[in-house]
Amino acid sequence: MPAFNVTLNPNADAKQLDAAKKKVTDEGGKIINEFSLIKGFTAEFPADKVHTLESNEHVTVEADGEVKTQ
Repeated sequence: MPAFNVTLNPNADAKQLDAAKKKVTDEGGKIINEFSLIKGFTAEFPADKVHTLESNEHVTVEADGEVKTQ
């Protein structure tokens, strides 16, 4: 399964974060890392189910990948 970074808007509350995590596990995904500085997490999630997370106005979903500097 591909990995995705899921971040919530700064004004999202803990209940919305928990709901996003539950959506991931309900759709067959797995939380693999939780962020401490921002509201979000990385999850392995079926690519054909990503639209269910993206439809939430409080959530941004991006494919996880390697980041390089020059």
